[in-house]
Amino acid sequence: MKKIDLACIIDDDPIFVFSAKKIMELADFCNGFMVFHNGKEALNHLNAIISNEAELPDVILLDLNMPVMDGWEFLEEFIKIESDKPITIYIVSSSIDPGDINKAKSYDNVSNYIVKPITIKALKTVLQNHQN
Repeated sequence: MKKIDLACIIDDDPIFVFSAKKIMELADFCNGFMVFHNGKEALNHLNAIISNEAELPDVILLDLNMPVMDGWEFLEEFIKIESDKPITIYIVSSSIDPGDINKAKSYDNVSNYIVKPITIKALKTVLQNHQN
């Protein structure tokens, strides 16, 4: 299976970020990743990347509950960004609230909702979906 070139993790939990990076390595998921600790930081960097025509991530793993700008606020702003490259977003949250899951499904650019902790199996599914 072909790896994702660049993945992006947007999550304020350092333990999740550490474990997600390790699981990505074990799953042979991607060639590289970028990490942002809240939606605002991610938006600022992604806008700068688009402006400089640098490499954008193929996949974003987005947490919902973060300080400064949460995942929902990030999504609302992100869908306004014009980009030539499609970026697939996966919500990765500890929330099992059906309201959150249904709200995530209402966004066209959200591919799926993954409940934490993230697993190798979940990442393999992301890889398969990305290639189709």
